[in-house]
Amino acid sequence: MSDNLSLKAFVVLLKASKSIEELIKKDISSHGMKSSDFAVIEAVYSKGKQTIRQISEAVLINTGSITYVIDKLENNGLVERINCKEDRRVVYIQITDKGKELMDEIFPKHQQVIESLFEGISAEEKEIVINVLKKVGKKGETIR
Repeated sequence: MSDNLSLKAFVVLLKASKSIEELIKKDISSHGMKSSDFAVIEAVYSKGKQTIRQISEAVLINTGSITYVIDKLENNGLVERINCKEDRRVVYIQITDKGKELMDEIFPKHQQVIESLFEGISAEEKEIVINVLKKVGKKGETIR
């Protein structure tokens, strides 16, 4: 019986993930951005300047692809590269004033879309979802 529940939980998780991903892509594209662009600019908007590696790990985009995304964002004046004074090999990515203005406008709207996904779900239920998904994710890392 638990095997059937595990399979059912897996299928429900995948379907929910796909549904949420489609909603988020639609929301982000309504602001004239691609998901990868939004993920990168949101990372530096929320956390401040970061290295390309830090951003890559945070947004789950490989470093080869992320350079292309950062180049586009930089060409649009939304982020800028800053060389590290202590280590010439390190380059930081920082949001520009133009990028901050854009995110100040669109991020609250994006956050509201996410909030609407969880309407009617109690704080306790959200905590349960968070904890269960963390356990599943950690288990997945050990099985590899």
